[in-house]
Formats: sequence, structure tokens, C-alpha cells
Amino acid sequence: MPTSQSTSHGTPVTAPAPATTAAPAPVRDYRADLTLFMVIAFAVSWLCWGAAIALGGTETNEAANAPYLLGAFGPLVGALVLRIRRRRRGEPVPEHVVPFRPALLLKALLLLVLGSATVLAGALLASRAGGPELSLDVAKDAVKDVGGPAAFLVGMLVSGPLSEEPGWRGTAYPRLREKLGTLQVCLVLGVTWAVWHLPLFFIDGTVQHDLGLATPSGVLFVVSNIPMAMLVTAAYERAGVVASIAVHFAVNTTMILLAVEEPKVQAMILGIQSLTVTALLLTHRTGRRRP
Repeated sequence: MPTSQSTSHGTPVTAPAPATTAAPAPVRDYRADLTLFMVIAFAVSWLCWGAAIALGGTETNEAANAPYLLGAFGPLVGALVLRIRRRRRGEPVPEHVVPFRPALLLKALLLLVLGSATVLAGALLASRAGGPELSLDVAKDAVKDVGGPAAFLVGMLVSGPLSEEPGWRGTAYPRLREKLGTLQVCLVLGVTWAVWHLPLFFIDGTVQHDLGLATPSGVLFVVSNIPMAMLVTAAYERAGVVASIAVHFAVNTTMILLAVEEPKVQAMILGIQSLTVTALLLTHRTGRRRP
């Protein structure tokens, strides 16, 4: 409250009120949201994949294809449940959500090229170092096996990028980011992602089953989830979930076309992606944003 003083002539003078600073916005606790999301994502995926395992795998039983494909949508189901829950409660959008803007499409396209380049560069360097030679015939066979280019591209886009990114990056990332730094969130999501993929090693007919869990290739696949998570997270921070979908799609598609299975190639790609992520994280700063 302002106070009054009197001058030597008896005229009252009002003293200015002391300056006040705005209190910082409170950090929201999203533990309940994150727990619900993780439970749904793992339950949907692992139950479906467990059914595929029980049916004998996609290689020997076509009936296993449906639960195997549906299992990829666990993170998306979790994301949809949390979005509906937030809207019904009238809660605001988390401050670290990166909203979609058409102006970011070009940046997403550039990140797509970068994601594919990390795989191609790793495969080329491994080939020069005595690894397997790159072959267009392998890529042609991969496309032919699923019914042609259109079916191949749609399958690569839906199973993985579209079924996962709205969950891992669009939902889990901004809530984890409230209390953790970017690097910490990347590590948490990378380890979580690796564990989430584990049932795929037991489904006959999957890439993971062909690699084998207790092999150098299987171990490298599990470890590669961490730099991969960092790469798509760095893309999300720059251009939102569209960019993380683009990078996820680019990396998966390039690896399938190049038939990346040899440990030497996997290790080279892992190293290049780690260097790329380091550069991306060091050249980007994120603040609190309110979409």
C-alpha cells in the first residue's frame, strides 16, 4: 500500500509502492500422466506381441500378422488416451510441446534427409572398412516382397513413425521435459524404447528375431535405440512431431533398403548418429514455450 509523507510546505507526497517481481510459473507434476501413458503403451504392445509369439510368429502362421502389427500402436493409443483425458479435465497443453506449423515443413524435410544420410554414411564407411558391399538388388527385393513401392512406403510410414512418435515424442517428451534436461529425456526415452522393443526378438519373422538377442547384432540393435531416440528427439525440438516422424521414417526405411544386419555396419551407424546428435544438441537451445 502506498504511504504518504509531508513536504516542508505541508503538501502530502505519495511514496511509490515497492517494485514486485512476478513469481515463476510452477512446474507441473506429470508423474501420473507418464505412468498412465507407459502402462498403456507397454500393455497394448506387449499383449499383442505376446499373442503373436503364442501363435508361432509371422513366419509360420499368418494369423500372427494382425497382433504383431497392432502391437506397434501401443504408444499411439497411450497418446490418444492422455489427450482425451487432458481435454476433458480442461488442462493446458504442456509447455514443452512443439506445435505443428506449416513453416516447419522444410526443416522437417531437411531432417528427413539427415536421418537417412546417417545410415547411408555408416553403411558406406563400413563397406570401405571391409564390411558388406552395398547392393541395389537387396533394396529391390525388400520393396518387391511387400507388394511394390507404394505398399512399402506406406508400411514403413505407418508401422513405426506414425504408430510411435505421437506417443514417445509428442506425449512423453514434453512431460518429462518439465523436470529433466534434453539429454536426460533422450536417455530415459532411449532406454524405455529399447525395453519396449524386446518382445520382437521372440516373434519369428521379425528383423529382431533374425538378428537374435544374444548376438553382437542384437546387442547393437538394443543399444542403437539410445542415439536413435536422441536423433528423433532433436528433430522434435526443432520442428515438432512431423519432424520426428520424418526422421524415424528415414532411418527405418534406409536400414531396411540397405539390409543393415552386420555388426560392423551397425556400429558405424551408431557412431555417426551419436556424433550427429551431439552436434544437434549443442547447436540448439530450447526454452519453455506455451503453444
